[in-house]
Amino acid sequence: MNSANITLRTCPKGHQYYKTSDCPTCPICEEERKPKDGFLSLLAAPARRALENNGITRLEQLSKFSEEEILKFHGMGKTSLPKLKEVLAKKGLSFKTK
Repeated sequence: MNSANITLRTCPKGHQYYKTSDCPTCPICEEERKPKDGFLSLLAAPARRALENNGITRLEQLSKFSEEEILKFHGMGKTSLPKLKEVLAKKGLSFKTK
């Protein structure tokens, strides 16, 4: 990583942080808004935002999608699928099948 690309930024809430990309997300704000419990608390921020941005905040909503559909969401990666499958199974749910 080229240290010349690291920039100090300040979010609208006044948090200062360093970024090496164009991503506008403040890591401090993101940590503050992370759920304390529930299945969304198990996910990394990009995966959590991917679900939230698509209106998925409950497992019942998640079960209406296939794995392929979920993976198409910006920010969702394959590493999140095992966690999601596990929490769905614990509630007697699963991803939609074709």
